[in-house]
Amino acid sequence: MLTDIIACDVLIVGGGPAGLSVASHLGDEVHSIVVHQDAEIGLPVRTSGGTWKRDMEALGIPPQMYRVIDQLDFFSDNAEARFAVDDDKMAVMDVTAVYQHLASLSDGKRSELMTGAKFLSCIEQEDGQFLSQIRSRERGSFSILSAMVIDASGWQSAVIESLGLGRKPQRTGVGIEYEFPIGNFDPNRAVLFVGSSALTGYGWIFPTPGDRLRLGIGVIYPDTDLTPRQVMEDFKASGQAARYGIEIPQDYEVNAGIIPSEPYDPELVFGKVVRTGDSANFATPTVGEGIRIAVEYGRLLGAEVTAYLNGDDKALGRYEAAARQAFQRDYRFGFMVNTRIAGYSPERWDKSVERLGRLSEQEMTELVRSRFGWRTMARTVWLNIKAKISG
Repeated sequence: MLTDIIACDVLIVGGGPAGLSVASHLGDEVHSIVVHQDAEIGLPVRTSGGTWKRDMEALGIPPQMYRVIDQLDFFSDNAEARFAVDDDKMAVMDVTAVYQHLASLSDGKRSELMTGAKFLSCIEQEDGQFLSQIRSRERGSFSILSAMVIDASGWQSAVIESLGLGRKPQRTGVGIEYEFPIGNFDPNRAVLFVGSSALTGYGWIFPTPGDRLRLGIGVIYPDTDLTPRQVMEDFKASGQAARYGIEIPQDYEVNAGIIPSEPYDPELVFGKVVRTGDSANFATPTVGEGIRIAVEYGRLLGAEVTAYLNGDDKALGRYEAAARQAFQRDYRFGFMVNTRIAGYSPERWDKSVERLGRLSEQEMTELVRSRFGWRTMARTVWLNIKAKISG
């Protein structure tokens, strides 16, 4: 039974990096409410935290909240490619610290953060406002009436689906991660591995700022019917961990998460309902990292929502156009790569990693970042054609 109705200018569904960034860049005059299903910001951890140093610097993330990576190694069953990363260094975030930092940027604003609050449904009213049903651990069931709704709910696309404006993704990347003390592993080295250890997806080994190690494996549904936990248990039994320089202890923390793995959809604005972050499929199609992108475009959306509420009818269109320009071409090519390699056999992965080892550092980082120059695209297409011809 609904007990009360709360009114605001903007309801933001989701307290991840996208939703928190929208809230932090709304104007001081805008009253927003962020509803977040988890009881605490940044916990449980649902992402590996892989990113890039230059993006962290550009976004103003404090340097103690990420570990800089100097060495990135790729492994398949019988091949390897090692890169000393000098020009565009990767980084691994303390995910919880970064998310809580993003939340703190709304301090002093007219922004209310409700944790432990689950979005249930949304209906557009005759006057053009939106009435959303929320269930909270503290308040029970209640309603929020808002002029706008931002869908930052992640892969669930909860708002878009509730209003019948779209659907949640049918193809997803599902990952599991074991986190434990770093031991003797190089604290500035990261590993990505493919092949029989992680068919349809890939695995990763990331050192964190807190001297811990994240060992993870992700798979693509419905490309496989194996669960990430099954794949991880098989990996542990295979003895491959020693090849990468790690020893898995008996005790570890378990993290898990889901991201969309579908083609980029440029339609982000539905009247006064807007999607961002994983709800907008902003994660890169090659390796599925997207926190930096969620923050950047969440901040842009916050500024444009403010302009829209102050009478600029073109503001939301600018946000949609900026994202389309940034992602549509590269993500189309990246998704083509994603769907192709998801079907690779271990033998094909061996050949692919051998080819990867012939790339320059710049070409390798472009591939991982899903930012493709014409030269990189032409080279990638040619190598795939050559592989087909040679069998």
